Amino acid sequence: MYAMWRLRVALCTFSMLSISFGGDSKARSCGEVRQAYNAKGFSLVDAPHQEISGEHLRVCPQGYTCCTSEMEDKISQQSKLEFENLVEETSHNMRTTFVSRHKKFDEFFLELLDNSEKSLNSMFTRTYGKLYKQNSEVFQDLFTELKRYYTGGNVNLEEMLNDFWSRLLERMFQLLNSQYHFTDDYLECISKYTDQLKPFGDVPRKLKAQVTRAFIAARTFVQGLMVGREVANRVAKVNVVPACIRALTKMMYCPYCRGMPGLKPCHNYCHNVMRGCLANQADLDAEWNLFIDAMLLVADRLEGPFNIEAVIEPIDVKISEAIMTMQDNSMQVSAKVFQGCGQPKPSGMGRSARGISDVFSARFRPYTPEERPTTAAGTSLDRLRVVWRTMQHSVIDIKEKLKESKRFWSNLPDDICTKGKLTESDADQCWNSHTKGRYFPEVVKEGLTNQVNNPEVDVDITRPDTLIRQQIMALRVMTNKLRNAYNGNDIYFQDSSDEGSGSASGSGCADGCTTEFVFVGTEAPVIGADRSDEQAAAAGKSLAPGPSRLLVMAALLLWALQTQRR
Repeated sequence: MYAMWRLRVALCTFSMLSISFGGDSKARSCGEVRQAYNAKGFSLVDAPHQEISGEHLRVCPQGYTCCTSEMEDKISQQSKLEFENLVEETSHNMRTTFVSRHKKFDEFFLELLDNSEKSLNSMFTRTYGKLYKQNSEVFQDLFTELKRYYTGGNVNLEEMLNDFWSRLLERMFQLLNSQYHFTDDYLECISKYTDQLKPFGDVPRKLKAQVTRAFIAARTFVQGLMVGREVANRVAKVNVVPACIRALTKMMYCPYCRGMPGLKPCHNYCHNVMRGCLANQADLDAEWNLFIDAMLLVADRLEGPFNIEAVIEPIDVKISEAIMTMQDNSMQVSAKVFQGCGQPKPSGMGRSARGISDVFSARFRPYTPEERPTTAAGTSLDRLRVVWRTMQHSVIDIKEKLKESKRFWSNLPDDICTKGKLTESDADQCWNSHTKGRYFPEVVKEGLTNQVNNPEVDVDITRPDTLIRQQIMALRVMTNKLRNAYNGNDIYFQDSSDEGSGSASGSGCADGCTTEFVFVGTEAPVIGADRSDEQAAAAGKSLAPGPSRLLVMAALLLWALQTQRR
């Protein structure tokens, strides 16, 4: 009877084991894994229906698994691809900011410069007529060089502006002394003493200081936007090393192999993996922040003391003021030039008489506001102001976007884990690298050297990423340029004379010239033809002495513009 009882117990136990085995077989089905795996675009040929022994796995935990070797290879490549896409997507807005803002600022500035040239051309054409058009290349060259400088050309602003005033002086001086014949050497002697003679008063010095500072700031700022764009685009293309691929695969897809394809990684676990994979990018952050700070400083300059509108908008008025000053002081200038460069030879009266009769047409007067030609879009000056207001808003917008990009690279791992919705918020119901449960290791700090203790990614801290180091150097160079621009200095021309000093190196004068000219020009009212009632009144006041002086001054000025370039 005892034997029968033992037999029954044995049969019952065997039956229970059979039921238990049948239940385990259902729990070890890989159906859910196969469905998720297929949803990623992979073929199910390599995916088993039931768990298999996992000794073949090289990355994911071994033991019973739903992954074959072929599956592990494919999910490793998928992990790499998805990580690259995560970095691209997370950095997209920041990179787009540099691309779009660079394009806008560049377009606005060039349009501002173009409208300024049109404004000057319109004003001088109406004021001086055909003779200005015949000699407009002097002013066209000025704007051409300004554009060439802004777009990255090798132009020394100070030397270019000095050359402009020298050319203008040569033509004006021949006009004021048309009874004489001047050789090229004589004209060169005159131009070498432009700064000492001050024939145009203080306008060249002031304009040079304003133009150089404003254009240096604008050019450096747009270069900074371009460098920021290039650096961000290059750094966002991550070099994913094998150790990172293993860590990414283990974090993102090893839950598939354990039969839990919907299980997301723990938050801190994700942070350690991302900080290990993006260690070199984090090292860019310190130089990136310095670069952003320098960009913000130059942006402040563009809004304030280096305001480009204050330079470009009244440039035609400033040049008119300089011409008027030259006329008012013509006798003193001529006397000092004759003293320094020698007495020129007479050319005969025919040239002077013919010049006066040809050039005088009563154009040398300001137009009233009613005479100002208009179009549907308004005057060129109105358009200039509209463009400037738009550009001001652009600078403000750029500043806000730049501020948002600070600490971007050191925050990138956290942004990917958090904003990318990559992790599980429940700390007890997440993937901790081998099963479902809490992740206990501490999160390492960002940066390459701190990865020596990273528990998830085997990072070689002795081999910094070459591309990242190159971008760090590019940012350092650009930051130096920006800091110089903030102080009004162009590092391309550090050896040129001090800004606004009005000094020139070397006289270049022929024998017989003296090197000391003691002359201070008097200030003249601004001639603002076609600008405003106030400017017109100022110009009219300067012509108040009477029609005889008007006739002489107009004839002389227009003859200057007619004179051949040297």
